[in-house]
Amino acid sequence: MIADIKKDAEQRMQKSIESLRNDLTKIRTGRAHPSLLDQITVDYYGSEVPLSQVANIGTEDARTLKVTPWEKPMAGKIEKAILTSNLGLNPSNDGNTIRVPLPALTEERRRDLVKVVKGEAEGARVAIRNIRRDANSDFKALLKEKDISEDEERKAADDIQKLTDHYIKEVETVLEKKEKELMEV
Repeated sequence: MIADIKKDAEQRMQKSIESLRNDLTKIRTGRAHPSLLDQITVDYYGSEVPLSQVANIGTEDARTLKVTPWEKPMAGKIEKAILTSNLGLNPSNDGNTIRVPLPALTEERRRDLVKVVKGEAEGARVAIRNIRRDANSDFKALLKEKDISEDEERKAADDIQKLTDHYIKEVETVLEKKEKELMEV
């Protein structure tokens, strides 16, 4: 029972780290990356679908994304979706492809993005601590039911704390890497 709780907690903490990494890829660092347009949806014959399902998204150079719709009539709708996405991007449409130049990040914008990144990291830390709390309450419930001894409960809580410390440190590593990436000119 204790091993199952520990394994579940570790899996959930790992998912928190993966979620943080995924969220941080959406925060742009001045370089063009196709995942920047992941959350954009386009009206495709009456239903909202992700941009990646109606067009090919790639990079033309370090600062330009190239979106090639699979159907020519979709170009206008894709351009409009990118414009209204609140990403601050200004696409240009030549009829066949849509080019999305990424403006250079100012120092002030970089600092704002660092604050956003720190907020995301804090959210991941809170999620990991909540997982620790859940595991510890499960251990206390087992102790109350007399399924485990106090020593086993204490050792299990210590193990969960070590696991928590490990994943919190991993959050810090991911945060430092993204901050360095953002502040790079």
